[in-house]
Amino acid sequence: MTSQSEHLATFAGGCFWCLEADFKKVDGVQAVTSGYTGGNRENPTYEEVVTGSTGHVEAIQVRYDPGKISYQELLEIFWRHIDPTDPGGQFVDRGAQYRTAIFYHDAEQRRLAEESKQALARSGRFSQPIVTEIVEFTRFYPAEAYHQDYHQTQPQRYQYYRQHSGRDQFLQKVWGPTEKPGIKQAGNPAYTRPSDDVLRQRLTPLQYQVTQQEGTEPPFQNEFWDNKRPGIYVDVVSGEPLFSSLDKFDSGTGWPSFTKPLEPENIMEKSDRRLLPVRTEVRSKHGDSHLGHVFPDGPPPTGRRYCINSAALRFIPQEELEKAGYGKYRSLFPDQE
Repeated sequence: MTSQSEHLATFAGGCFWCLEADFKKVDGVQAVTSGYTGGNRENPTYEEVVTGSTGHVEAIQVRYDPGKISYQELLEIFWRHIDPTDPGGQFVDRGAQYRTAIFYHDAEQRRLAEESKQALARSGRFSQPIVTEIVEFTRFYPAEAYHQDYHQTQPQRYQYYRQHSGRDQFLQKVWGPTEKPGIKQAGNPAYTRPSDDVLRQRLTPLQYQVTQQEGTEPPFQNEFWDNKRPGIYVDVVSGEPLFSSLDKFDSGTGWPSFTKPLEPENIMEKSDRRLLPVRTEVRSKHGDSHLGHVFPDGPPPTGRRYCINSAALRFIPQEELEKAGYGKYRSLFPDQE
């Protein structure tokens, strides 16, 4: 028998009116309650919580059907509705009572929450650290009746607040207009392509030209062509793991070259007919970044040469794999312990 705690999820993401309204749109969510949690005062009132003196945050508690939606999917939706880099509140609402947090109900939720947070951090979606807390759940106090279903009972006031809060403007800028909050996304949400506006701000002109416009950087004048440090290479756009230093070799071409991918499922190959003879282009699966080309003139054991632009890559040294959220690859470098 599944316990009730396994059917509950508790999140804090600023104004509970907004978070409640967003989660109520999700298929598999049975009920959402606005309330207060995380502090020490029993039965707090709204007037007490908004002062920031109770330790409580505005939060929602989600009751869901695990047969229709998983806790991991709820986490993915949560991240897409907040600014996880803001330690001082959310959007127009400032103060500790509006900080973001995930309140786990059991060890499995804690594990999934921590993995999800690490995945978001390594994705490169945000340039600032992810500061959302992961805290053990203690007790949830439902908010006053007039706060429940506020988007339905007070639609004009709710819409006015929402439009002027800055929330939706931020979410569209970060995630893009096609990635609608509340809709389950296909694939791995940790490895996704940000909006073009975000990419233009985050990438250097060369990185943008290479990854988004199929450009090619100069040989021998790029960051990683002669890099010999142990570690892995990830997509500079999406953060998805692509290659390992263990498969890197000096091809004499002046570009980073690898005999095989670290994660073959993250690599796509397509015909490139822009030049003669026809070449095989290499792109990342989730970020859809142009990486380079693959040729059949590499050394054993594969006989392949993945010729990749440094500008399409971000290098994670082996000593930083855990901190960067790529701890699963640490065992590739046992001699470096």
